[in-house]
Amino acid sequence: MKTKLTHSIYSYASQLPENWNTLATKNIFLSTEYLEILEKSAPINMSCFFIGFFYNENLVGIGLSQFLDLNVLQSFGERDKCIKASVRNFIFKNFCSNVLLIGNNMLTGQNAFSFSEQIDKKTISEALLEVINELKSNLESSGKKTHIISLKDFEQTDIIAFKKELFKDYFQFSTQPNMIFTIPKNWNTEQDYIGALSKKYRDQYKRARKKADGIEKRKLNLEEIIKYEEEIYELYFHVAKNAPFNTFFLAKSHFRVFKEILNEKCLFYGYFLEGKLIGFNTLIKNGNAMDTYFLGYDATIQKDKMLYLNMLYDMIAYSIKKGFHEIVFARTALEIKSSVGAKPIEVFGYIKHETKLINRFTKSIFNYLEPKTRWLERNPFKD
Repeated sequence: MKTKLTHSIYSYASQLPENWNTLATKNIFLSTEYLEILEKSAPINMSCFFIGFFYNENLVGIGLSQFLDLNVLQSFGERDKCIKASVRNFIFKNFCSNVLLIGNNMLTGQNAFSFSEQIDKKTISEALLEVINELKSNLESSGKKTHIISLKDFEQTDIIAFKKELFKDYFQFSTQPNMIFTIPKNWNTEQDYIGALSKKYRDQYKRARKKADGIEKRKLNLEEIIKYEEEIYELYFHVAKNAPFNTFFLAKSHFRVFKEILNEKCLFYGYFLEGKLIGFNTLIKNGNAMDTYFLGYDATIQKDKMLYLNMLYDMIAYSIKKGFHEIVFARTALEIKSSVGAKPIEVFGYIKHETKLINRFTKSIFNYLEPKTRWLERNPFKD
């Protein structure tokens, strides 16, 4: 369908059209329930906008935009203490602190929009550009100048939606891949997974499981998540602040709100040692896919107990048992995720600086600040 679309921008999930979820059936992260979570517990430096696209007053597309104010953050991540990190932080604070994003900065993958199959790619591109211009104007009217505009994360098959003539001023980039674990149809139990591993990685599995002796894994309900809220946030924050780069930190109430709204679609697992919470992970049921969400752990225990690796094995075991088709492990920790069987899927985005002079050098600046991640891909399965 080649036509002109209109749009409406919403700030509250309660404002969304009643049939919104008919376009979010394949992605829970565009559903009214998830958008309500963002409304109630988004990071303090993030404003969220929900977009409805219409043709003849009929809803034909839905989308998500976020505005990030990086000046609010005290830290962009504390792991890297090199000169490049200091330069990066200075540039972001002074020239790139206000970011308008089409997509979800908290997730990996195409969580930016969903359109009816009748809407052609060029029409989608034009509609997105109109939304960007309106959002930028609205933000400026409220005293917030936009420095950076970006759209993320699209696979190779999706990138054709962005016609060169419409996005000619944008730099197309690719950072860390999305790590996807595909579950064979004939697997029904964790033992099927273990049996498919080569000897080296089966030994790794046995070693990790033995290291975890004494750790109790427990699914936590809402009341328990509330009870352990302080400890949960401390474990999350330790992992987040030690990442190489961060543009947000979750609100302390985030996991509570997530569980309240998504209920059984949100799984929260606590790991205890001698009665003390030492780690946690979260899983989101997203159709046939299991999405891994945020996690946290006590770094003084993690290495000795191989806690992170055991979490990955637990996620795989549960997803196989429950009949999911794939696990979305997202980006970061690429090599260890690869060692359990996840494969990299390259994702792309577009970025533009609003100052034309700076935008001319966006590619050079981006490649300097975000060099390609060097890692060794593993294959843990028998040939």
